[in-house]
Amino acid sequence: MLPDAGIPVSLAVLLECFQPCFTAPTFQTFRLLVTGMLAAPARRTVVGMLVGAARQGEVPHDRAHRFLARAVWSIVDLSDALARLVVERLVGDGPITVAIDDTLFHRRGKKVFAAGYCHDGSARGESSVGHGNNWVITALVLPTSVFGRPLCLPIGASLVVKDTMSASRLWLAARAAERLARLFPTRTIHVVADSAYAGRELRTLPANVTWTTRPRADAALFALAPPRTGRRGRPRTKGDRLGTIRELAAAAAYEHVTVTRYGRTDTVGIAVTDCLWYSVFGPRTVRLVLLREPGRPLLALITTDLAAIGARIVERYASRWAIETAIEDAKQLVGHCCIGEVRHRGASDQS
Repeated sequence: MLPDAGIPVSLAVLLECFQPCFTAPTFQTFRLLVTGMLAAPARRTVVGMLVGAARQGEVPHDRAHRFLARAVWSIVDLSDALARLVVERLVGDGPITVAIDDTLFHRRGKKVFAAGYCHDGSARGESSVGHGNNWVITALVLPTSVFGRPLCLPIGASLVVKDTMSASRLWLAARAAERLARLFPTRTIHVVADSAYAGRELRTLPANVTWTTRPRADAALFALAPPRTGRRGRPRTKGDRLGTIRELAAAAAYEHVTVTRYGRTDTVGIAVTDCLWYSVFGPRTVRLVLLREPGRPLLALITTDLAAIGARIVERYASRWAIETAIEDAKQLVGHCCIGEVRHRGASDQS
């Protein structure tokens, strides 16, 4: 066992929630590294975290390295414990809003596991491709009443691994939503994600999960299935093909409503249509929300949440932007050196 890390009582109480995820010796190392990460004055490498905790002279650095490389613990169990803690302390009662996105951690070298070329939104120049590890991030969106603006706290990360089931970002995102649905079976989980997260994997979502995303410009939308005629033969599963998103937007009747997003309140035009996006959600009814405002391009959203009004869907999707800042802040705080070293079994147990 490691000696006591001497951390503040308030932090020690929070970290006790994660004790079931580790063995006793590994949990002591975990407490030490978290304390050092928060207190590190410089780069948050493994050795830097020992320095931050003022334990570099007492604890062998190889013990801290072994925690990330070989210790038996699962990032999935850790994510579940973190989700319970955040929901209990910060989200409270009611629906849980979850933002999902992916990000690239630049890594090079022949021995870097699961590294490859993928989309990099922060890349400079004409190419938007970078090399490294691609992670699908799951974050809880905190209510605006907590901090006065939407704020995301990342609770999980799944590594994209080529030539496995984990090669699909959507597959990883759907599995993350299913885990949250099992963790909170009596709560509604509202997932928001960009247009990259739409596909057939969403047909089997749990009943307490809704999904809001942007449809592709060429999305094939259909009217709802007509009532049965009583004649012989298979009944129709979908109605007539609707027009393109732009055609629907041009013919829609917009209602002027007030929405609060990005720290301001605006009056915008919103049109709502219930339809089928059969190639993605199958026979499940979805809601198309069209947003039009002067000086900005048309925004189209698709959601499986049929109980929410259009303005609420727009505000919910706008809260997704908080995950972008959360990912950037996490990279600046933790640094690539620490994150890129993780090689425990949880990094690939989604494959």
